[in-house]
Amino acid sequence: MEVVVWAHSVNSRLRRHLLSDHARETGALARRFAGEFGAGELGFALGLFHDAGKARGCWQRRLLEVEGTDEAVGFPHKDFGARWLVDVAGPAALAILGHHGGLTSVTAFEEVIREEGTLEEEVKRAFLAEVPEAEEILRVGSRGLVPVGWLRDPLTAELGIRLVFSALVDADHLDTAAHFDGLDAPAVRRDADMGALLARFEQQRLELLVKRGGSPIDAVRERVYRRAVEHASQATGIYRMPAPTGIGKTLSSAGFALHHAALLGKKRVIVAVPFITVTEQNAKVYRSMLGTENVLEHHSAVTPPESGAQGRRWRSAAENWDSPFVVTTTVQLFDSLFGRKPSQMRKLHRLANSVLILDEVQALPLRVLVPILDALRVLSEQFGTTVLLTSATQPSFEHLQVWNDLELPSVVDDPVSLFEQMRRVSYEWWLDPKPSLDEVADTAGKHEQVLVVVNTVKDARKVYQRWVSESPDATWHLSARMCAAHRRAVLDAVRERLDDGLPVRLVSTQLIEAGVDVDFPVVYRAMAPAESLQQAAGRANREAKLPELGKVVIFDAHDMSAPAGYTIGTGATRTHFGPRPGGAVDPDDLPTLSKYYRTLFQRSNTDEGARSVEIQRNRAKFDFEAVTDGPLRRSHDGQGAFRDRELAFRMLDDETISVVATGYAQQAADLMDQLRADPEHAGHWLRKLQPFLVSLPRRVLNDPGVADLCTQIVGDLHEWCGAYDTGYGIDTSCLVKEEVW
Repeated sequence: MEVVVWAHSVNSRLRRHLLSDHARETGALARRFAGEFGAGELGFALGLFHDAGKARGCWQRRLLEVEGTDEAVGFPHKDFGARWLVDVAGPAALAILGHHGGLTSVTAFEEVIREEGTLEEEVKRAFLAEVPEAEEILRVGSRGLVPVGWLRDPLTAELGIRLVFSALVDADHLDTAAHFDGLDAPAVRRDADMGALLARFEQQRLELLVKRGGSPIDAVRERVYRRAVEHASQATGIYRMPAPTGIGKTLSSAGFALHHAALLGKKRVIVAVPFITVTEQNAKVYRSMLGTENVLEHHSAVTPPESGAQGRRWRSAAENWDSPFVVTTTVQLFDSLFGRKPSQMRKLHRLANSVLILDEVQALPLRVLVPILDALRVLSEQFGTTVLLTSATQPSFEHLQVWNDLELPSVVDDPVSLFEQMRRVSYEWWLDPKPSLDEVADTAGKHEQVLVVVNTVKDARKVYQRWVSESPDATWHLSARMCAAHRRAVLDAVRERLDDGLPVRLVSTQLIEAGVDVDFPVVYRAMAPAESLQQAAGRANREAKLPELGKVVIFDAHDMSAPAGYTIGTGATRTHFGPRPGGAVDPDDLPTLSKYYRTLFQRSNTDEGARSVEIQRNRAKFDFEAVTDGPLRRSHDGQGAFRDRELAFRMLDDETISVVATGYAQQAADLMDQLRADPEHAGHWLRKLQPFLVSLPRRVLNDPGVADLCTQIVGDLHEWCGAYDTGYGIDTSCLVKEEVW
């Protein structure tokens, strides 16, 4: 009697999934995805062998026993294919071992290799009987499947393994999802016609310029745009766009990227910015120009479960960036790039042969800057990724060893002259004697239209509460303790009042600095690192429509909060900027800014910081767990071990959870009800819920009073059941440590 070997149980059409069909389809998709970075045959092999262990007799019997339940099969299947491919795929075979639970380490893999059992040959024969072409892969021999370029540098190979793991996970997910959805084939979007997308962008840009009306700096913006487009014909590489705030970087960077993609055959454009506020703003602009169907906005921090039937449903919510234009956050991008879990990493293969715009690069955290810069360099040199660094406060990364031999051409001509030509503000320094925060609020509040930017949520709330009692109709607040829909409503109202010449007082944390398009005549900024001061100044006289220069006041209140992360940057700022015997030096002085960054990198030991050194060391030895979760340490009593999270890659030292602010709008509560009732379409409901999410530090759950107000939905998604203030959102002022955002 013929034995039928299955990969998955019955689907909506009451059909089981043949192992041979799943292996071949996953292999074909993985070959297609990995082919973008020259590893197509490796991807094919990993896809073909990833579920080979399912040919094991006990696995097949158990699959039928648990069919129709949420029970797991319970027998491992990943080890077999990983062991069989190790001779031709080397450490890349870790991708098979981790395609459900995540990448581990070469050390863990060696233990799996040693576990080869008596069933090995029997299972291999059963698998090869189903997929006979797989035998050819095992005969590749010593030349192997790993691209030659990976063999020259372990850090290149490490990043290559991450990308091919992503290709495998995405292919496996797509084919499995197609089976359970009853589809005849996986739903994979065709490659976009980047030339057609570019033509649409250019047409919409012209119409946008007409609608927007004139500005005194439009001619300069157009010149910057044209020069950026002219540079787009150059080769794949890392480029800079150092340009003043308000110069139109959103359009100019996209113009460069789309022209470059169309000319060089890049598959997509990915824009990463530091704050969700800016992703929302930029994505709205790009959707209006490129069409909603072509722009993916991805910044949900929800982490779905990794296993089980519930995990299968929720993993459908994880994005794979199957879109020609992606807008995301730097946190989402780099935590995924240095992560190890399938749900994080299935999108990473999309970075290859793409254009990556890193907006506001001054916000990249110094403690992990070296691994980030190294990965960007390798992506550009080995995987066909063009990187564009944009910022008004362009960091001098060439001062760091990891980039000290790189050529970083600028797509902007003569930045120093451009900054001088675009000078729209004058600075005042309110440092000595130090005022109180109340004095700052009262003085700033005398202006009809004013923005005050402070360093913490606590200080923002304090200024807001002092203002709102006097002028409730003209007072507004912004921080990341407000959901996106709330922040958007505030910005819309503020912009309308600014345009109409009505009184408006806005107090904000630093989230307003990274590209948020507002134009105040006066800005007050709490003392902070120089890049933050200059970014805040970009919200003053942005369109140069005032008869005189805008006003920026840098203050150093004696009772304002001082986040620990600002200490070194603020100290370096005091060294180079502010009042001097020969006259004040302002933060938009580019030569001094370069000196400031050199001082900042030296004082923070950016080149040789313990975390960066440990991350790079663990990357070189293919210890993915140590990179993501921290190296393994013995406990003090010698009886156990733990992961040292202080030496792990993290964009934010405070891990966050996402809470749905159902108290902000009835629509959010209704969507939560629909999500609970229809978990099969979790991805759809999560997209709709994104405007109502607030990210809170995970440590807040250690406070019983806060934990009682969070109801877990699934994974890291919670519902906030506490009060939601219509002025400033969620209040967790019971916390001891202050939040910058």
